[in-house]
Amino acid sequence: MINEDIAGKTVRLAISMSKLSGKNLYQGLKKFAEYARKKVGQLQEIVEQKAAEKDAAVTGKQSVKDLIQQGQTLNSMDISDEGIRDFFRIAKKYGVDYAVVKDTSGEQPKYVVFFKAKDIDVIEQVLREYAAKRTMKQERQDKASVREKLKKFRKIAKNMARKEREKRKEYAR
Repeated sequence: MINEDIAGKTVRLAISMSKLSGKNLYQGLKKFAEYARKKVGQLQEIVEQKAAEKDAAVTGKQSVKDLIQQGQTLNSMDISDEGIRDFFRIAKKYGVDYAVVKDTSGEQPKYVVFFKAKDIDVIEQVLREYAAKRTMKQERQDKASVREKLKKFRKIAKNMARKEREKRKEYAR
């Protein structure tokens, strides 16, 4: 069925080309130009739609260049190597766009995190939650375990002077 349609169009094209005149050539080129403009317009719409989808879809971790191109102000903060994953989780939870740059100039590597959000309240909430999580982890690290406390008290008890008992026998008379 498809082959018959193609064959029919080919025969019609061959017949119309045999009767080629200036007028027919002009009309053919005019129709081809209309067709080309229509297809180019459709392709441009598709490309613009894909670009808009790409721009809208990019959230979370990005490059610094992409953040700057979005035209919003950027904030930054330093994060140690231990706390970087906590920040990623919290930023993802609140939908904050961020970029991470590793700073190896010091003896211990640190990360500089650039971030933006549509609302400053979201950034403040992320920072509050991140600070709370870091302090909670720090308190847990500072807190000695029960076993360590027991070892400490055993040593203290061992080093304490012991009372010597006097052994006296008393006889009742």
